[in-house]
Formats: sequence, C-alpha cells, structure tokens
Amino acid sequence: MKLKEDMNPLLGHPAGPYRAINSQEKLVAWLHPKVDTLDKMFEYAASRFPQRDCLGTREVLNEEDEPQPNGKVFKKVILGNYNWLSYEETYKAARCFGSGLAALGQRPQCNIAIFCETRAEWIVAAQACFMYNFPLVTLYVTLGPTAIAHGLNETGITHIITSKDLLQSRLKAILCDVPRLQYIIVVDTKPTSWPDIPRGIMVYNMDAVKEMGSKPDNLAVDRRQPEPSDIAVIMYTSGSTGIPKGVMISHGNIIAGITGMAERIPNLNETDTYIGYLPLAHVLELSAEMVCISHGCRIGYSSPQTLADQSTKIKKGSKGDTSVLKPTLMAAVPEIMDRIYKNVMTKVEKMSKLQKTLFVLAYNYKMEQISKGYSTPLCDRLVFKRVRALLGGNIRVLLSGGAPLSAATQRFMNICLCCPVGQGYGLTETCGAGTISEMWDYSTGRVGAPLVCSEITLKDWEEGCYYSTDKPNPRGEILIGGPNVTMGYYKNEAKNREDFFVDEHGQRWFCTGDIGEVHTDGCLKIIDRKKDLVKLQAGEYVSLGKVEAVLKNCPLVDNICAYANSDQSYVISFVVPNHKHLTALAEQLHVRGTWEEMCNNSQVEKEALRIITDAALSAKMERFEIPKKIRLSAEPWTPETGLVTDAFKLKRKELKTHYQEDIERMYGGK
Repeated sequence: MKLKEDMNPLLGHPAGPYRAINSQEKLVAWLHPKVDTLDKMFEYAASRFPQRDCLGTREVLNEEDEPQPNGKVFKKVILGNYNWLSYEETYKAARCFGSGLAALGQRPQCNIAIFCETRAEWIVAAQACFMYNFPLVTLYVTLGPTAIAHGLNETGITHIITSKDLLQSRLKAILCDVPRLQYIIVVDTKPTSWPDIPRGIMVYNMDAVKEMGSKPDNLAVDRRQPEPSDIAVIMYTSGSTGIPKGVMISHGNIIAGITGMAERIPNLNETDTYIGYLPLAHVLELSAEMVCISHGCRIGYSSPQTLADQSTKIKKGSKGDTSVLKPTLMAAVPEIMDRIYKNVMTKVEKMSKLQKTLFVLAYNYKMEQISKGYSTPLCDRLVFKRVRALLGGNIRVLLSGGAPLSAATQRFMNICLCCPVGQGYGLTETCGAGTISEMWDYSTGRVGAPLVCSEITLKDWEEGCYYSTDKPNPRGEILIGGPNVTMGYYKNEAKNREDFFVDEHGQRWFCTGDIGEVHTDGCLKIIDRKKDLVKLQAGEYVSLGKVEAVLKNCPLVDNICAYANSDQSYVISFVVPNHKHLTALAEQLHVRGTWEEMCNNSQVEKEALRIITDAALSAKMERFEIPKKIRLSAEPWTPETGLVTDAFKLKRKELKTHYQEDIERMYGGK
C-alpha cells in the first residue's frame, strides 16, 4: 500500500520545516471559531450535548481480602454498573465547585494544586479551575515526598484538591513542609472530619465546597474569564533526570494541541466512549480526555488494576471495566500494551497443537492481508473475536504514546484487537502534540506526520553525526514549533533559554533532545536521544536507547537499562527478566529456588547473557554495542520504586545509584 505524502518540507530543504499536507498555508490553533479557551470549550460542549453522558464511575458493590498461597493478602473488588453525570450536570458541578473555591479565598491567576487519582472528580475540579482562571498545578501521585513538597512550594500553593487515600498515604507526612497551605479539599464524600491535621489547615469535602458555591450570593460574584494566553495548567513532569520541572501550559496551547489530535481520529463524535485510566496529571491522558469532551464523547473511569476481567483487583468471575463499558477509544502506554501482548501469547502457548496452528496461520494470513491494505472479516470473527473481547470488543482506535512501541506489540494490536494503533509523539513541553500516525498506516516503528497544529525541523547534531543531508533520509534533532508549544518552565529562565526559542515570525519552538529521521513519505521515526549517547574508551559512540530498543524485543527481556562508562571499553546492562521465560531457562539448567535465587544464580545469568547476545547479533548490532555483562533484577521497575517515570521511561541517574555495587562488580571493581 503506497502512503500519500503526509508532509513536505515547506522550503524544499531536507531539514524542513515539515508540515501536514492540510496545514501547509497556516498551522491550525482551534477547533471552532472563538472557542479559544478551555472554559469556552466546555461551555460549547455542554450547550451542544446537554443530556448526553459525560463522566461515568462504577459503583463499588463489595470489597474483600483474598489471602494468597504465599501469605500475602490481595484486595479484590466487585463493581456494578457505571453511574453517569450528563454534560449539563458536569458543567453545573464545575461551576458550583469553582464558585465555592472562590468563596474559600482562591483568587484568579493564583495557583491551585490537584494531587489525585484519575477519576470523574479530577475533571470536574479541573473544569472549575479553567472557568474561574485558577492555574491548575498537577503532580504525579507517584512522586516522592521531596518532589511533591518542591512543586507545592515553588508554585506557592494555598489550596490543594486531593483524595482521602492520597491525603492519608502521601500528603499527611509533608503538610508541615508546605508552610503556605491553608485549605485541603477532599474529593471523597467520607470521612467528613480529619482530627490529626496540623493547625492552620482546614479540610473540606468537595460536596461541601460545591454547596457553598451554589449559594446565590456566591454564584452571583463575577468570574474573571481566562484569556487564551493565560496559564491553564502548570504540569510537573517527573522527568528522567533530576528534580521535576513545572511546564506552563496556556489555554491556547491545550486548545491547539487537542485540535491537532482530534484531526487524526477518524469520525470522532458523540457516540464514542473513551476509557480513562492513565494518570490525568500526564499530558497524554489530559489531552485525550479534553479531545473527547470537545466532541461530546462519554468518558468512563477505570484504573490499571480494574481494567479487564483478569486485572489484579477484579474478583475472579466478576467483570472488569472494559467488559462493562465496552469503549470505542482508548489511550495506552507501551507498558500496558506489552502486558496484554505477553498475556495473550502465554495463553497461545498453552493451546492444543491444532488450536495453536490455526492461530498462527490466521495471524500470518492477516499480517499479509493488512500489509496489502485488505481486511479479514472471517478471521476476525472466528479467531480474533476472543482477544478483542479482552478490551470490551468495541475498540476502534488505540492511541499509543509516552514511549516507543515495539514493532511486535504494534503488529499484535493491529491483528488481534482488529483496530488501528495511532502511534503518537509529543512532550509535555509541546502539550502532548507533535505527530500521530494516520490510522490506515500499518507500518511499524514510526510516529507519523506532524499534526495540523505543529511543524517540525531537523537540526544537525555534529557530536552524534546526524545531519539533514544524510542519505537515504534526513536526520537530526527534532524541533517542534507551533501554537501548541508551551510557555516554558515555571521559574526556570536558564532552562527556558536552553530549550525554547521564538523565531522571526514570533512562533515558539521547543528543542526536544530526540533524534529523528524523516522518511520519503513524510513520516517521522525516532532513532535516538541526545542524552543517551555515551563515548566508549576507544572512541565509539553507543546509543543506550538504541541498545535497549533492540534488546527489548528478546522474549527473555521484560525491561532493560544499558549503561556505559566513558573510561571503559564495553557496555553493561541491568535486565528485568520475563518470569515465564527465565523460569523455563532455570529448569533447563536444573536450577531450583525462589525467583530471587534464580536471578542471582551465576549459571542462569551466563545463559541469559548468551541468549541476549544472540538476539543482538541477529538484529545486526555492532559488537561494541552488545552488553558484555548483565545483572538480572528480581524486582520489576515501577514508578513506585522511583526507577522509572510515570510513563515508564528509565530514570538513568536513579538506576545507576540503585545498581552502583553491580556496576563496580561488572567493571571489575575499578
């Protein structure tokens, strides 16, 4: 299937700028004329779809503790149907909540924080802040105590919106470190009193604040509407390096970003249902939900622990969220999709010989058909229907972002879930917008063409030997420009001068630090990252990101972090092994014991290194790029461990500190 020219260099230079075919003349900044701020966007949706479902939450019917064979106790839930708030009800709730916050002394253009799980109340609170022009400071719930206090103090927070669980588990311990804090608003209805909160801090429930706001005197107070250039959100990114930075995102930035995203989702309309479960403090989820609200879709809330029937918190025999909601749209980070892929493949391994043969035949047949641009209705109905049912059976578009998606997983999603995967590329600094692949483009490993709100230029990077004159394709550092490029980092002028600039036409640009190449059909591929380049002792440059991307495709590897010291001649790696494959390997070697003992066994480590080396050689990696030594890690890397970000990107500095002893051992104690 020949792809159309998605984007062209405007001036004929291989470096760009590159734009989408339908925004060659002018970049697009809004969906509807004069709807240029988030409060206007919500008002527009509420007036157009007043009675349609907007935000849905499942009823909790029962919670029980389930003892496990290893002595641990897991919490399991039985959930009922979704209860819905209509667009009109959501709008009224947000209006009353905003009015209540104003009555509690929250002023326009003064920052307010939200520290809360992804749920309907998050969006109600956010819309209230957008309406009343309170810049909303968002923080990932997985940040450490120092980082949370830093974000709250840097932005001078007096009011914070949170949940009872997070107040109890994360915030309580640092309240004394946030001297300006006066009001805590808890989104849960119970408890209504908090006896052990420090003096000088008042705790209110969201309902009480809404009630206060609904009083005629408070509702009658004039609200100061935001301008497109006013800050809507200060989003703290956990960042793969150092202390989190607050990115200032204006109303105009978000409107432009969601305009670009919406244009790539075919036939997006009010009959669509979106499932929200990723962190709303992450730009990918917030943008996706705003796209849905702007088009009158309904959003049903979920969590990674209750997403599917097999999810960890769902009691056996009861239904997960996707089975009840049956969403048509979903955003996912590669980590979640890799999990689905591995689960299904494990089930395929357990099938009878005949079933397995049929599955593989259907898989290969469909792969051939979709690469030619054909569909396979019979295969879908007979073979892949059960896999598709894992996510409710109605998904028509999967949006992937946050990190690169492996070719194997993307192909699997296309084939088994019978829906296109829109791979996207964007950063908090560009409002999550940059590029998204066209839905009919089934090629893997690429992130598509620029959205209608952005343009892209490639900047030569001499140290890494990437130039726009490279053959066959121009390569270089990706710079993104357009109305979606944010206003910079909060109180960090030095970093703003380094990473952002304004061109002669007054347009803002962001220097991403990512290296890309533009293909002849105008699609972008991310090939490297500036920060991941290490020069070995003998002068060879190794891209750690490239090493990791290649080796992640090895079935034995669940996660990997490559490491190299400039005063050494070889690369080493920390590997989180795949449970099933490593256990099978240990059995072959007659090694018995606990998971930790298997990971620490030198014989298992040696054999795992051999398998990884074979995978590297068959992927045609250079000898100097292949890890000479590895350390198998028994513990998975999750945001809670502090070793990866919320989007599951590696935090190299933290991983280095965590494995310092192993590094010294693998480099011979030097």
